[in-house]
Amino acid sequence: MMKKFALTLYKIAFFCLMCAMFCRHAHAGEINRLRLGQTNGTVRIVFDATSEFDYNVFLLDNPKRLVVDTENISVAKSLERTKDKSSVVGQVRVGKIDNFKNRIVFDLQKPVVIKKAFMLSPQSTFNWRLAIDVAPAQERDFRAKVGQKYAFSNSSKQKNKQKQSSSNKANLKDNTKKIVVIDAGHGGHDPGAIGFSGVYEKNITLATAKELKRQLDKEGKYKVFLTRSTDVFIPLRQRVQIARKYNADLFISIHADSATNRNAKGLSVYTLSEKASDKEAAALAERENKADVISGLNMVEQSKEVSDVLISLAQRETRNRSSELARCIELEMKKSVQLISDTHRFAGFAVLKAPDVPSVLLEMGYLSNKNEERLLRQESYRRKIATSAVKAINRYFDDMKHKSLF
Repeated sequence: MMKKFALTLYKIAFFCLMCAMFCRHAHAGEINRLRLGQTNGTVRIVFDATSEFDYNVFLLDNPKRLVVDTENISVAKSLERTKDKSSVVGQVRVGKIDNFKNRIVFDLQKPVVIKKAFMLSPQSTFNWRLAIDVAPAQERDFRAKVGQKYAFSNSSKQKNKQKQSSSNKANLKDNTKKIVVIDAGHGGHDPGAIGFSGVYEKNITLATAKELKRQLDKEGKYKVFLTRSTDVFIPLRQRVQIARKYNADLFISIHADSATNRNAKGLSVYTLSEKASDKEAAALAERENKADVISGLNMVEQSKEVSDVLISLAQRETRNRSSELARCIELEMKKSVQLISDTHRFAGFAVLKAPDVPSVLLEMGYLSNKNEERLLRQESYRRKIATSAVKAINRYFDDMKHKSLF
């Protein structure tokens, strides 16, 4: 009898040990940090984790809540909080559904809709991250998306659907070559700046864009596309759509500047900022963006997709990479051409608003300056600018230490 009892205890102990080991294996990773950021009324929620995990993100009502169900990963209780600076998210609570699933609940202070939820793989100093974007919404829009049937998920079934839907886009991209889209500013009935001697900016930019494409093609490691190869007008946001259609790794918009001060000269490079860095940058952005409503083509009002997609917190990491490209351009250009002070500037250019394509706007110099206009009309000078741009692009791709803001 004692032997049978001891054997039974041994079996129970062994079973418990195996269960414990299994549970530890199932929860080998941990969600250990929660961050929130806000831009243009949209809130991004980011979970930092030590490993990839499955998730379901959905809305519940009465009271209004954002729910994140996770599977096969533990969740640190330190994620809980009672207050947040966000005007949308309130208290955060963490609970356990079973041995394998946890639930994180965000109390909502107003109705929202979930814009997107996606997993980011380890990069630079960051480990695995789950990012969730939510935006304030009307009550009826919130209620229309309540329930698990509207969940954002990375379950195996959902992954297969995403893989299938993105296959066409992936086919556009040659894995062995980086894709660069070059945008020659202005064109057609939009001449851009008119130079000291009457030269049109649209012709200078097109000639430079073609030269840059020629040199990049010669490198043999890029696939290069032009937004325009002839004297045609393309609305600003359509240029962005071209870059996204080609799944571009970089987008470079080429321009030539103009100023009332005829002594102004030098090359500059701009990246996106919702608030221009100075009055000059703001005026320039306003002038460039007016091309958007030429001939009644107001893409801001007509394209809901563009206004929804382009203004997004997904731009955070893209802006960071854009700034890295601008830094590389400044470092290479200063070796061959004159730069203005504070070479890297910021403005709200429409062509820089692709949420997933690092983008810069290159102002090659001032057509309003007699000497600089003369240089920009010279093929040899444009070739020099293109050569420096190629070196900057090579330098950018060689540097794999780009850091994400989120």
